[in-house]
Formats: sequence, structure tokens, C-alpha cells
Amino acid sequence: MFSVALDGPAGAGKSTIAKKAAEKLGFIYIDTGAMYRTIGLACIKSGIDLTDAQAVVGMLPSIKLRLAFLDGEQHIFLGDEDVSSLIRTEQVSMAASSVSSIPQVRSFLLELQRGFAKTDNIIMDGRDIGTVVLPDANVKIFLTASPEARARRRTLQLEEKGEKADYEQILSDIIKRDYNDSHRETAPLRPAEDSILVDTTELTLEQSIAKVTEVIGERLK
Repeated sequence: MFSVALDGPAGAGKSTIAKKAAEKLGFIYIDTGAMYRTIGLACIKSGIDLTDAQAVVGMLPSIKLRLAFLDGEQHIFLGDEDVSSLIRTEQVSMAASSVSSIPQVRSFLLELQRGFAKTDNIIMDGRDIGTVVLPDANVKIFLTASPEARARRRTLQLEEKGEKADYEQILSDIIKRDYNDSHRETAPLRPAEDSILVDTTELTLEQSIAKVTEVIGERLK
């Protein structure tokens, strides 16, 4: 099996780029961020204080998380509910950042994530894929862009959906999440030593997809 670890900060376009690259290469795309978002959503639904690590850990045994691939699209379920759309809010994004700093949450998801690499050619994106989840991945890419570029893209994305978007608030949230993700004690966000840096600040989406696909394709030869 051939595995690709794609890491990077919030808003770097990892999910979109990884998904499109996987389609071009005939790989399966695994969005690990969706798993943390789903745990964050479960805590929100249950009224759990996200700053109370003990309470979050106490929730884990009751969380039934499942991935399914429907018409080539990854869907994530919380129990019997498809929450693929519900987890894409800013509130859930910040909740995911909180729960992902808890070691027991990361351990809870680790074997599930590693299992995919044993059965299929995959591109898996997240924040610690190359450093922790798949340290032996065939290709490791660290995808990044400036906070301002990421905030502009997220603002446009929300506006295109007809949702209200406050650029300054989004930028503030991105900077805060960058700090939280890179300073947590367990599996902090950082490039793996053997990762390839791809900075998309000045690239269009299509150029970013082409660049990542090219990097992976070179290793497949």
C-alpha cells in the first residue's frame, strides 16, 4: 500500500487539495480533521465544557464514530447521524482544536486512522499525520499558506455559501488555532523532518492541486 501524509495548519486547503489529488491518483482520501470535529460536535451536543479534559475523556466511550464512502465521497457519522455538513462551522472548528489537544482523544482515534493505510492507497490529511499517525508514509507533505491568505479564502468560501463572514474574526481565529495546534503538548503541529514544504500563499487552488499531485507522482515512479 502507498500512503501520503498531508499536514498543515487550519485553512491551508488540505481537505480540498488532498481530495482532488486523491481523485487524480485513484487513491482514497481520509480526512482526519473530520474525526476531531465530530468529537467536538458530540461534546457541544452534550453540553460538555471543552476546557474540562476529564469530562471530554469521559464522553469518549459513548461516541460512535464511523466513516463511510458514498458515491466516492467521505461521509462521517455520529451514531446513525450523518454529520458531514454539521461539523463545518467555525464553532465546531474551534471545538476540534480544543479536543485535539487531549492525549486520550488522539489515542482514541489513532488505530482507526492507521487502519486505513493497511488496506488501501491513501492520502490522509491532518496536523500530525507525518509525525505521529503515519511516520512511515511514502510521501510527507506540509501544506501551508500565510494566515491572511487562509482567512481570505475562508471568508470567500463562507460568502459563496450565503453565510455571514467577518474577515478579521476569521483571521483572529486562525492565528489562535495556529498557536494552539503548534503549542499543545501532545503531537503539536510541525513539519516532519522528511516532509516536503508546499506553500500555497501565491497559488490558485488549481495550481496547488497540481503541485501536490506532482510531488506525489514523482514518488510513485
